[in-house]
Amino acid sequence: DAFGARLTALPGEKKAEIGDGETASRVSDDLRNASYRVREVKKREQRRRPAPPFTTSTLQQEASRRYGFSAKRTMAVAQQLYEGLNIPGQGQVGLITYMRTDSLNIAQVARDEVRSLIKQKYGDDFAPAEPRFYKTRSKGAQEAHEAIRPTSAFREPAMMKKSLTTDQFKLYSLVWQRFTACQMSDAIFDQMSVDIDAQAPGQDRPYGLRASASHLRFAGFRQLYVEGRDTEDDEDAERTLPALTEGDALDAAAVKPAQHFTEPPPRFTEATLVKALEENGIGRPSTYAPTMSTIQDRGYVKKEGRALRPDELGIVVHDLMNEHFKDIIDVGFTARMEDELDEVANGE
Repeated sequence: DAFGARLTALPGEKKAEIGDGETASRVSDDLRNASYRVREVKKREQRRRPAPPFTTSTLQQEASRRYGFSAKRTMAVAQQLYEGLNIPGQGQVGLITYMRTDSLNIAQVARDEVRSLIKQKYGDDFAPAEPRFYKTRSKGAQEAHEAIRPTSAFREPAMMKKSLTTDQFKLYSLVWQRFTACQMSDAIFDQMSVDIDAQAPGQDRPYGLRASASHLRFAGFRQLYVEGRDTEDDEDAERTLPALTEGDALDAAAVKPAQHFTEPPPRFTEATLVKALEENGIGRPSTYAPTMSTIQDRGYVKKEGRALRPDELGIVVHDLMNEHFKDIIDVGFTARMEDELDEVANGE
């Protein structure tokens, strides 16, 4: 069976740093003529925990990744779900808890309810022995709030579908799945890595290569929900390797040199910008969506696909503000101001 392995070490070195085309060409020739042998096979179990329940920021990020919703659209739909909709036989019902929150608290009654739903729907193996508790990382979070969750886990999205618009159904499903998954068991992967020696003619020590594979043994929370990613690579993609043991001889089918350039960071999307605002302590859960709208409505940035590109007006305003108001046009400004206001409140 053919499989891919990447170069990890040059002869007598711990790394595989190749700085120019000439070296790359020489290494490729060496590897085409080398004899290959399995040095070591490692197998281990890897557990993955589910993502915590939604806060305002993570709901906006996930709705953007999954459905291309703007932060404004997400909050408008969440407001409708929170205020309540007419459900046949139940009247006006609020379907989710308050949607402007940076807390990861979950009410005990909701945790007990969702655990009993998981056992009924998926089986006892899918509910961990102990309920999960999540720690709020956001400094100054309002702990009186809860995370965003369905008001009842037993209102499954499929049962609600006829009463909801397309957008409402998408967002409600997302909230329900994320909340239910956060109380489910870990996903368990079997991981295998194979270290290979490639002994080239004329080299006294071998080149080092590595191949890895991953197989999902128990789905756990992934049966229901997998968090979206901002980058294309999927670390959970299933990769297989043939059965290999130490000392096995291998043949090289092809050697593929690839050139990598240092690329500039990608442009912000609404999802990654909201994430950056939260990480830098800029604004509050209630201000993320208005901020996204304001910078676009005023023509400071334009949306190209999902990417936000600074427009000429935005660049001019930024440069002028930066020149004259350096202390305000500063990533740490609002976070520092919050701290100083806290000191005022504490009489310091």
